[in-house]
Amino acid sequence: RTRATDGRRLDGIAVTAMSLSRMPDAVVFDMDGLLFDTEAMVREAARTAALRLRFDMPDTVFLSLIGLSSDEGRKQLMDHYGASFDCDAFWRAVDEDFHRLLHGRRFLKTGVVELLDWLDERNLPRAIATSSGHTHVQRNLAIHDLSGRFHAVVADGDCELGKPNPHPFLEAAEQLGVAAAACLALEDSPNGVRAASAAGMMTIMVPDLIQPTEDIRGRCVHVARDLHEVRALLVQLAADATGPRKQE
Repeated sequence: RTRATDGRRLDGIAVTAMSLSRMPDAVVFDMDGLLFDTEAMVREAARTAALRLRFDMPDTVFLSLIGLSSDEGRKQLMDHYGASFDCDAFWRAVDEDFHRLLHGRRFLKTGVVELLDWLDERNLPRAIATSSGHTHVQRNLAIHDLSGRFHAVVADGDCELGKPNPHPFLEAAEQLGVAAAACLALEDSPNGVRAASAAGMMTIMVPDLIQPTEDIRGRCVHVARDLHEVRALLVQLAADATGPRKQE
């Protein structure tokens, strides 16, 4: 089997020594595309809404919106389509189609519950920092029986500036009472990675619809395939921290 550079494996996952320099004091999660498999549904809804409103939405335009706050997304759309573009009508149409796609479905990402359970065992606080609104957060958590599993939620409109600015992550750290540099941020999008790394957080990317460029990789301490791998990294780090001291 393929092994990590330092030879360690955990639960079938290669664990690299360079991934994290220290155990975080708190974890800040993005939501869409990281906790919940919603980005693909939003993309389908956006395509359907664009057709109904009779304009074209290339995939490059949609992908550029992922991870952005509503204000930043509005700027991006108006830059592409012009100042007369009706963002509100578009997002209302997207929301209608998205809710139809959402109905009766469960869409939790793999590894979420296992990671949260491990954080509970370690008594590590955690927050959500998302560009979605509080209503969407609470709906998604309730559908998957995760209400109460996070100690703070920073959502769209809670900060003067949203992602890709660092403010949502800084606010999440403040609400948790933990220094930003002591937090681990988990993100799926380049815009989210930019925000988390600018906040000074150790950042792991778990890509969803967008793979990282070299620039984005350089802002991360690790790029993981899923949250099972994130948990494995933390388990190994905890084991290293509590293991016997090596002989000098």
